[in-house]
Amino acid sequence: MARGHCFCGFVQYETSVLPHGAVNCHCSICRRTSGATFVSWFTVSRDAFRFVAGEPAMFRSSTYALRTFCPRCGTPLTFASDRTPDEVDVTTGSLDDPAQVAPRAHIHTGSKLAWVELSDGLPQFVGEGATAERDS
Repeated sequence: MARGHCFCGFVQYETSVLPHGAVNCHCSICRRTSGATFVSWFTVSRDAFRFVAGEPAMFRSSTYALRTFCPRCGTPLTFASDRTPDEVDVTTGSLDDPAQVAPRAHIHTGSKLAWVELSDGLPQFVGEGATAERDS
């Protein structure tokens, strides 16, 4: 099980399984919605994820994606795609112990900022990357 929360602690969540499919996303939407150079995410099944305190705010960042965030402090929390209805991606940085979920790949590197140097040896995918890579 993994637990996490927003910066102010108002919204809290837990998963009933260990996270998998951890990636660093370099897409322009993740940059804009987080204010960060890239965002680290992990994936769990929607059935294994639940908010246990507070009520997150949500918005559609594209025609197929719903994002949640804390309405008090603004911490980005989840990404849910209509294209993968049985999964939810959660911001790794919002975990109580983010060190437990190391990224396994960089995705959307075609949108990466030119001054970001990726020298960690992780696989890099111009698009989202192979499903097997995300789900491993």
